[in-house]
Amino acid sequence: MESKDLCAVERRGRVHLITITGADDHRLNPTLLAAIRSAVAASDGAGALVLAAEGKYFSNGFDQAWVRTAPAHLHATMDGGFRALVADLLALPVPTVAAVTGHAAAAGCALALAHDAVVMRGSRGFLYMSEVDAGIKIVDFFAELIREKVPDATARRDLLLRGDKMTAAEAVRRGIVDAAVDGGVEDVVAAAVAEAERLAARGWDGEVVAEIRKAVWPKVWSKVKDHGAGPAAGRPRL
Repeated sequence: MESKDLCAVERRGRVHLITITGADDHRLNPTLLAAIRSAVAASDGAGALVLAAEGKYFSNGFDQAWVRTAPAHLHATMDGGFRALVADLLALPVPTVAAVTGHAAAAGCALALAHDAVVMRGSRGFLYMSEVDAGIKIVDFFAELIREKVPDATARRDLLLRGDKMTAAEAVRRGIVDAAVDGGVEDVVAAAVAEAERLAARGWDGEVVAEIRKAVWPKVWSKVKDHGAGPAAGRPRL
């Protein structure tokens, strides 16, 4: 499938809505990462951004099947592509909301947490950092992202060292996500768009939003900033 076919982009009011398409588990490989980055880059003129996904999964993490078949010299492109996507989101001059419409595991969980706010489906899906179960070492910026985005040390331990699969209700209780939404995929997307619209209505200076975000999560930013698209053009108001 071509990169351009992996994401649908639409505008809902002031919100730039990106949807990862298809009924698969949305494994992050260089092609999908490039498609998401392209969709994020197309948000110019929007007041906020929402990332969602079709089907049962938000994202089931890195594409290990791709790793097993791709030449070894290309393996770094997947890690680099994900670093670049996180950099793009941190430098984006609009508020960002993840609509976690299904399971978010490993890199998929990290992708959700890279947004300013997370809205999660209450009836299905979980957050899961699967590395300890899969026997995979966690990379440096993943560790910083979890450290800075998961405020409670016990919750971080349970995610990373126990491999707990956290439901939306549990993730809300632990302060990891902002809201659990009843219903199906569209209900979660609608709630995320409503939150994004509320943030867009604040009329913040977009450049200030981006610079505050980098300052609030400095260790993550320091590890990804050289991989992103570069400084975004300033915007007078959102």
